[in-house]
Amino acid sequence: MATCLGVMALSVFVNVVLRYGFGSGVAASEELSRLLFVWMVFIGAAAAYPAGEHMAFTSLVAMLKAHPVRLVLATAFIRVLVLLACCMLAHGAWQQIVVGLDSYSVVLGYPTALLPMPAFLCSLSIGAMALWELIQRTPLDLGHAAEVE
Repeated sequence: MATCLGVMALSVFVNVVLRYGFGSGVAASEELSRLLFVWMVFIGAAAAYPAGEHMAFTSLVAMLKAHPVRLVLATAFIRVLVLLACCMLAHGAWQQIVVGLDSYSVVLGYPTALLPMPAFLCSLSIGAMALWELIQRTPLDLGHAAEVE
C-alpha cells in the first residue's frame, strides 16, 4: 500500500509541476494513479479485515450478550452475509476481468483486466477469512468503541 501511495504521489506531483511549470505533462500519470489507487484500496480492505478495522455496527449484536445462543447465531448469520457479499463481488469482478482481457488502456497499454483484478483477489481473501472464522466459530469482536476526538 505504501509503495502504491508513494508512486501515485510522485507521479501526480511530477505531472503537476510539468503542467504548471513547463506547459506539458505526462499522459501516463493519470492512468497509473487510477490503477495504483484501485490496487491500494483493495489491498487495504483485505489487510483491514482480519484486524477488525472495517466499519462494524455491533451495537445491536452487543445487546445479545445476555443470550449466548442468539449471539452465536447472529455471528454466523453475519459471516454468511459477508461470504455472500464476497461471492457477488468475486462474480462481478471476474466478469469484468474476462471482458478486460481483450482490451488495453489507452496510454500505458496494460490489459484493462488489471483494474478489476484487485477486487476479485480481495473478495477471495476476505471470503476465505470469513469462512475460516465461520468454521472456527470465532466470536465477533464487540469491543469497538466510538472514537470521538
